[in-house]
Amino acid sequence: MTVETRPAPKLHRAWLIAGAAFVALLASAGFRAAPGVLIDPLHEEFGWSRATISSAVSVNLVLFGLFAPFAAALMDRFGIRRVSATALFVIALGAGGTVFMSASWQLVLCWGVLVGLGTGSMAMSFAAMVATRWFVRSRGVVTGVLTAAGATGQLIFLPLIANLAVTSGWRTASLVIAIAALAVVPVVLLVIRDHPADVGTTAYGAPAGTEIAPPAPKTGSVRRALSVLGQAARTRTFWLLAVGFAICGATTNGLVGTHFVPAAHDHGMPQTTAAGLLALVGVFDVVGTIFSGWLTDRVDPRILLGVYYALRGLSLALLPQLFTGSVQPSMWAFILFYGLDWVATVPPTVALCVRAFGEAGPIVFGWVFACHQLGAAFAASAAGLVRDQLGNYDLAWYAAAVLAVIASVASLAITRAKKPVAVLAT
Repeated sequence: MTVETRPAPKLHRAWLIAGAAFVALLASAGFRAAPGVLIDPLHEEFGWSRATISSAVSVNLVLFGLFAPFAAALMDRFGIRRVSATALFVIALGAGGTVFMSASWQLVLCWGVLVGLGTGSMAMSFAAMVATRWFVRSRGVVTGVLTAAGATGQLIFLPLIANLAVTSGWRTASLVIAIAALAVVPVVLLVIRDHPADVGTTAYGAPAGTEIAPPAPKTGSVRRALSVLGQAARTRTFWLLAVGFAICGATTNGLVGTHFVPAAHDHGMPQTTAAGLLALVGVFDVVGTIFSGWLTDRVDPRILLGVYYALRGLSLALLPQLFTGSVQPSMWAFILFYGLDWVATVPPTVALCVRAFGEAGPIVFGWVFACHQLGAAFAASAAGLVRDQLGNYDLAWYAAAVLAVIASVASLAITRAKKPVAVLAT
């Protein structure tokens, strides 16, 4: 009797695209992980106040967010591959440029403007674009995995940056980040494609019979981004998502991401130890975000957001009591709890944007993410000012806890969309 053998199923191209996108997001996260561990070295060498250094971080965070919707529109017009490769080059230029700076305005230019624009182009809207174009099935999980790339980049780069800053100086750390960003450019150019039709296929999990056709060409990237904003801003859902995500940014990148290391150092904890703890947040965040993506495919995203923000507020309210010169079990518990929640908010937020705004969902998410970074920028500067004026960060932690509760309420107030809001095609 002859036994018929079937060839093993071929790996869908979408998974290769997602893998390359993960690597690109990993590299772009490297310099974004740097501010928290470079504040003290820059303060010691140049004498710049923490508020001054934090202002450069704020510019970075603002541009990181504000450029995201325009980057999504540029990807519509020029392609994901070209925009992401250019963004990595700009990140490398900004990171390498810091080596030559001698004045605070140069810090703002390199660390704030160049890296802000570069990472803004590689922001979460990039992840949303890849997941939306290339996946129908498992879209929530893929969004979670790509979002976790930022945390994984933090995991890899943060301890390295901290050790290099201590042993070899912050300039060496900056050069390592620049080289890492440049090394990923060939991966992006060789692997990533803009649309499934470019390689003669459909998105992973697309219904049988789906036509293989390239998308209609998009023109006027700036006009499209602004038009989508104008229409989305007329809806209650957009503003509730924007408020919640602004608070998300304030309570993660802006406060914890920027000031956790110096706050721990204020209590006698070595800088490298504090950086290691923040890296562990990245470890647990990978698990939490991927699991959040899995849940998003199965549970109402509004409920997920409400729970995530409420739990975050609780953890931040307890944090000021946990700082000591050494790492106690209570701090380990915070790192685990907070890490699982760090960017678990992204998959349900992306899902709500696509559910409410359809094909324009990634661009709408870009604008919602811009609000995330505005919140982060405000918190980064405000927390630095609080530290300079009061001598500690306690007020910043408690204020963030209250804001997280507000974000929870806003998320639960979102109504379920019956059909996506129609938006302009160009």
